[in-house]
Amino acid sequence: MPGDLLEIFHRLLAHFGPRHWWPAKTPFEVIVGAILTQAVAWYNVEKAITCLEEAGLLTPEALYRCPTERLETMIRATRYYREKAKKIKAFLTYLFQNHGGDLDRMFRLPPDRLRRELLEIYGIGEETADSILLYAGGFPFFVVDSYTKRIFSRLGLLPEKAGYRMVQDFFQTRLPKDPQLFNEYHAQLDALGHYLCKARPLCPECPLLDLCAYARENRENKKRP
Repeated sequence: MPGDLLEIFHRLLAHFGPRHWWPAKTPFEVIVGAILTQAVAWYNVEKAITCLEEAGLLTPEALYRCPTERLETMIRATRYYREKAKKIKAFLTYLFQNHGGDLDRMFRLPPDRLRRELLEIYGIGEETADSILLYAGGFPFFVVDSYTKRIFSRLGLLPEKAGYRMVQDFFQTRLPKDPQLFNEYHAQLDALGHYLCKARPLCPECPLLDLCAYARENRENKKRP
């Protein structure tokens, strides 16, 4: 199985090329982006990040001191911007109350403990927490999203309704615990899910076509009279 997962990865990498993910200048920008990207397309997040950057608000201290109403205005391009402003403020409250506003100090915590603490913050679920840990902290936590579940259930490697931890464990117990590999692998799955393995998949263009149980089943169904 480790070889199969690495084969899938290398096929995707050859097809899509390196994805250069996460596109951010600083770890704090990654954290803000991880919260803002919940339930919204990335280009809307980029608009909000640009607004924050141009306003000089992309540092923990500046955003901590920023009034919530102003923050809401800055991130209006994202959906549910009032809720997301509350989530960003909740993270900042945690950061300043527990780590003096210092991200380096926060990331010095044992990663499993930090994950538990992040999950206690309002608005931070498993995908957001693992994005922070992997992309901002450089810890080997595999990020799972809806594309990951869809792709691997169609490949026949995971149940369709597999939970987050089951999917994460599937990768983390079968791949080298390498943050760069986890980073690029998730980015490749994001590309596959976005461009090809859609709700109505473009199977003939997929680099995993011959490995896919869903595609085989569809071919068999078409052959039946």
